[in-house]
Amino acid sequence: MPHRIAIIDGHPDSERNHFCHALAQAYREGAEESGHMVRTITLGSMDLPFVRSQQEWEKGDLPESLRESQDAIGWADHLVIIYPLWLGTMPAVLKAFLEQVFRPGFAFRYKPNGMPIKHLKGKSARIVVTMGMPAFIYRLYFRAHSLKSLKRSILSFVGIGPVRTSLIGSVASPDEAKHRKWLDAMRAYGRKGQ
Repeated sequence: MPHRIAIIDGHPDSERNHFCHALAQAYREGAEESGHMVRTITLGSMDLPFVRSQQEWEKGDLPESLRESQDAIGWADHLVIIYPLWLGTMPAVLKAFLEQVFRPGFAFRYKPNGMPIKHLKGKSARIVVTMGMPAFIYRLYFRAHSLKSLKRSILSFVGIGPVRTSLIGSVASPDEAKHRKWLDAMRAYGRKGQ
C-alpha cells in the first residue's frame, strides 16, 4: 500500500554537495520507485524566522512561508527527518522549523491538566543523523542525547511513533563504498516507506 511521505532535509546549507541532500534524494528515489507519494521540504532554501516568545508560539500566526510545509506534515503518514549533527545536536534552523510548524492547535493541544492531546498520532518517522565522528561514539559515549530529545520531547510529544533511527558516522571519510552503502540503505528504506 502506498504511503504519503514528507522528507524534511534539515541541512541549513542549500549547496547540493552535502551528504544529507544526497540521502534525502536517495530516499525519495526509492520511495517513488515503489509508488509512494513524496513531498520534500528543504530547509536550506527557506527563510525561517525564530519563535521568540511563548505568546507568539501559542497564539501567533504561522508564517505564510511555512504553510506549505505544515500542510505536507499534516498530509503525510510518515516523516523522514535528515540533518547533520552540529555541536552535539540538530542545527538551529531545524529546531526553529519544528518550533514553527509543531505549534499548539496543529500538532497538539493542552488538556486542562497541562498534558497534551496528540494531534499527529498515526504518523511514523525515521530520523537520519550524519556526523563527523564514528556513530558508535555518539551512541555510546554521548548516549545519542540530542536524538533521544527529538524522539521523546518533540515527536512522541505530538504523537508520532514508531520512530526509527539511522546514525551515519564518519561522513567526511573519502570512502566511496561506505557512502554508496548508506545511499543504497536510504533507497531501500524509501522503497519500504519506513
